[in-house]
Amino acid sequence: MIEYQGMYFYTHPQVYEPAEDSFLLAENIKVTLRDEVLEIGTGTGIIAIIAARGARNVVATDISPNAIECTTKNLITNRVFNVELREGDLFDPVEGEKFNLIIFNTPYLPTEEDDAAADELNAAWDGGSDGRKVIDRFLDGLTEHLEQNGRVMLVQSSLSNVEKTLTRLEELGLQASVTAREKCFFEEIVLIKANYN
Repeated sequence: MIEYQGMYFYTHPQVYEPAEDSFLLAENIKVTLRDEVLEIGTGTGIIAIIAARGARNVVATDISPNAIECTTKNLITNRVFNVELREGDLFDPVEGEKFNLIIFNTPYLPTEEDDAAADELNAAWDGGSDGRKVIDRFLDGLTEHLEQNGRVMLVQSSLSNVEKTLTRLEELGLQASVTAREKCFFEEIVLIKANYN
């Protein structure tokens, strides 16, 4: 179990434990009572729970059944009632729905096929050979699920071509910039915020 901002979160050996990237995101979340939030890849649920403290509703998804179970436990522990959990890949669980804030701490580490672990936890960081396997799929479906004037918060690594993400977001009609950075020993983690005008 870990403690963050006076809240307690159970962890699970097959679920990504909150780390520098999670806390970078957590420290920069700004929501309003009007916000309908989607968090993709919720893991332990820490980001969904922080967002839920200020938002109207949060839909939190994860491809991992263990993550859904872990987040359920953390919602109960922290007495959070405005988060709906759905299991599935990227936007599959929210087909036909739109949100005005979408949050994603992406799997961003470049991983060669030979190096990829076979366990469920691997999905939390495996970005494919260039680190963009999941990021690009996310960007492909983004505008179908983002309300006009909606916002996106996206975490990725300097190892997975941040400039390409910024360019793609601009091409999709969003104004995007890096708004926070965290230096790690072999990479820089960045937070990208984008507005859909």
